[in-house]
Amino acid sequence: MPFLNLPLWEHLALPFFLVSWMGYTFFAKFMSTRTHCLASVLEVHRTWWMERMLLRDNRVADAALLANIERNVNFFASTTLLIIAATLTALTADFEFKLFAYTFDHSDSQLKLALMLGIMVYAFFAFTWSLRQYGFVSVLIGAAPTPGQDEFSLEQRKEYAHATGKVLDQAGKSYNYGLRSYYFTLAILAWFVHPLLFLLATATVVSVLYMREFHSEPLKYMAMDVELLKTSDKD
Repeated sequence: MPFLNLPLWEHLALPFFLVSWMGYTFFAKFMSTRTHCLASVLEVHRTWWMERMLLRDNRVADAALLANIERNVNFFASTTLLIIAATLTALTADFEFKLFAYTFDHSDSQLKLALMLGIMVYAFFAFTWSLRQYGFVSVLIGAAPTPGQDEFSLEQRKEYAHATGKVLDQAGKSYNYGLRSYYFTLAILAWFVHPLLFLLATATVVSVLYMREFHSEPLKYMAMDVELLKTSDKD
């Protein structure tokens, strides 16, 4: 294979990238059970959303909100297909170009393009699975008991809301995995310039994701809302 003849630092770049991506994914999942982050706070809000939905006779607003989220996911799923097609075209083309003093040829870029293609395929599966799960939530909202149905107890309603909120949360997590793939794909673009720049870009992506998911301003205010609603429920 052509990329086997690449310099040593080129071979070190890929393991660093994969360890950073998978390591951050496991880290974020682990920390979401122990501290406030976007994933944990949104999980609470999604469950509360489903609990409030069960109290409403008219659920048009809930359906509209869900449809708006699905449109966002569908946009990324469609865009991912275009990126896959463009990457396949570049992967099978015979090209050579220069950027500053660095020359790119087809053999040197095969691994990088193949990696981008693999990540985009993964992102497409993540987005389409997210869409399917949002479709499941639409069915669950349509099948949800109305406030006037006395045959369902309060405990049964809470369990239904909790289960529906969990499905909604899983859909949101799949969407997040797809978005995260885009972040890391952007880091690969730096690899076309220099492997050291690629390592720096990968570390920067991890840093940006961490700050946004664990120390962002929206998280601070959403966490305050969680604590406020918890206090209100106790009262």
